[in-house]
Amino acid sequence: MRHLRALCAIADAGSLHKAARQLGMSQPSLTTQLRRIENSLGAELFSRGRTGCLPTPLGRSVLSRARPLVADMAALVTETRAAVARTEGPGLRVGSTASRALPGWLRRIRERLPGTDVGLRVDVSANALLSTVAAGRLDVAFVHEVEGCPLRVPEGLQHRILVAREPQFVSMARDHPAAASPVVDLADLAGDHWMVDPTVDGEWDGLLRVLGAAGIDPPLLHGDYHTAASLIVLGEAVAPCQPTSVPREDMAIRPLRGDPLAVRLLLYARPGTALDTLYAELSAAYREAALRAAPYREWLRRQAAAAGLSVGPCMMAV
Repeated sequence: MRHLRALCAIADAGSLHKAARQLGMSQPSLTTQLRRIENSLGAELFSRGRTGCLPTPLGRSVLSRARPLVADMAALVTETRAAVARTEGPGLRVGSTASRALPGWLRRIRERLPGTDVGLRVDVSANALLSTVAAGRLDVAFVHEVEGCPLRVPEGLQHRILVAREPQFVSMARDHPAAASPVVDLADLAGDHWMVDPTVDGEWDGLLRVLGAAGIDPPLLHGDYHTAASLIVLGEAVAPCQPTSVPREDMAIRPLRGDPLAVRLLLYARPGTALDTLYAELSAAYREAALRAAPYREWLRRQAAAAGLSVGPCMMAV
């Protein structure tokens, strides 16, 4: 069954790299697994090229038999876990991409639903979390969708939009020349190394699109954001960041002029989940996180002033 799931993931993703991310494994491991499957069958199931992986005629035949088996097994697992959950008492399995609002949301859920056993899974891949909700291994997932890079949303999930367009700020060394301004132009960072985590769905493509539209082609680095932070404070790189990020003594957080980088914040859940309750608590937790972050609070103040409004919880556009 593990081999069949791998074949379906490769076919759906169209590349070994994307399929490996969805399956939570490394690309070399998936490549080795595919080679073993093909060796055992004595023929290639996928043709590999610069544009990705495409099923061969034999591959299409195998996939036509594999997909119903994988779907039936997924349904069996989902139904079994649901039956176990009914005997173990109330529980809530929460998934989320990284967010400053997450701790406050969990606290509020536990206060709102006392006696509920709340489990947590954090993943850099929003698509992986949504697939896990659809498979019944999570009840709800809080995810972000990079502008211009739509998520692959399985059928049957309910959703609420938390923030329709959240601007992404940029983090830089405290003594970076651009940090002297309250708002930064992309052109001011054209000579910097930009660091981005390519494992975050849409982040790499979204940044390339925005930089290309601005007509700049700065050096780009791949790495996780823990590594990025250590390079940023040394002045070796800059990186996109959530506006709810709290500045450090050695790091500055600044909005970009015109807000060219943005994401949409979404809450997805399985049918039957208390979506409205979870959404209300997430909304309140997000407002708290946003108003704690001085750069974001100032950005909200400027947006409110431009619209002739006063800053308040309603300005969070949730």
